[in-house]
This record gives sequence, C-alpha cells and structure tokens, in this order.
Amino acid sequence: MTLSSLRSQIGIVLQETTLFAGTIRENIAFGKPEATMDEIIAAAKAAAAHEFIMEFPEGYDTMVGERGQTLSGGQKQRVAIARALLLDPKILILDDSTSSVDIATEAQIQVALDELMKDRTSFVIAQRISTVMNADQILVLDKGQIVAHGCHEELLEENEIYAEIYTSQLIGDEQDEIQAEHPSSRQFA
Repeated sequence: MTLSSLRSQIGIVLQETTLFAGTIRENIAFGKPEATMDEIIAAAKAAAAHEFIMEFPEGYDTMVGERGQTLSGGQKQRVAIARALLLDPKILILDDSTSSVDIATEAQIQVALDELMKDRTSFVIAQRISTVMNADQILVLDKGQIVAHGCHEELLEENEIYAEIYTSQLIGDEQDEIQAEHPSSRQFA
C-alpha cells in the first residue's frame, strides 16, 4: 500500500473547515474532481447543505471566496461534510464536525453521518455526547487522560464524568430547543 492510496481511503471533517476560493460545487468535489453533478447534489443533500445552496442565486456555482468567507460557520461545515461524503472513504475521521451547527441541523447531519459510518472505520472526536451516543466504543478524556471507555449505556451508569456531561448537555439542549421555539422568551441561569 502506498501513502497516496492510504490517503485516498481517508475522509476527514475537521472542526475548522478549509474551503478554497471557487464555487461551492468545486469545494464539494475537491477530493473527487471527476464527480458528476448528481453525485455532488446527493452528497450535499446527505449533509443537509442542498437547501441553503439552492437559496443562493447561483446555486452550486456560487463563489465562496477564500476560506469560504461568504458562508456561515455551519454552512462551511456542511460543505466539508458533503466533501467527505462524496469521497465515500473506508476510514472516516470526524473532529468535532458538528460544532458549528445548531441542534436541529446537527440532528439532520447526524442521520447522514450514521449512514455514512456504516461498514467503515470511523473516529469521532466530539464534545457533544449526542454525536457519539451510537458509537461502539466511547473514550472519555479528562485533562488529556483516558478515564473511562465503553458504550453509551455503560458509561452513563458507570462513569460520573460522562453522566454529568450527558445530564448538563441534555438540559442545555432542551433549553436551546425551547429558546428556538420561543425566541422572545428569556432564560436566566
């Protein structure tokens, strides 16, 4: 196996996305320039990006500018996820890949990622427990050290740190959903 053939089998979506000056279509097809428009659209739909792309007057031919400056953080993230989906890699690395999106968008993307992760090796680095709940093996880090490992149910029962994070995020997510449904209501901590 060559280094190039190994790299061609790895898809990476980082927390800080890298987009290039060019069109949205070119950015999605960056790792697979021969991709058809149908493949690009399918990847964008799976990454919950198609709808916002079609809202631009130029659609997939919209220029994004250097580093994707014309897109929001969540939009850039979804374009990067579409790029990884298009590659259909054997190994997938997701480094906090849904950190720039709201809860509703994260849920849409998570469905696509769950499908994408089937039958492939996936490494998911995340702060949101909802991103890793379905993983076969979860490693809990505290101050850079692995302090526990197991599946979601095991960790919820057996690890105080994991259970505390889960509870705080669950309550935080519920408050975010209430705020999204009733934007005029205020909440105080």
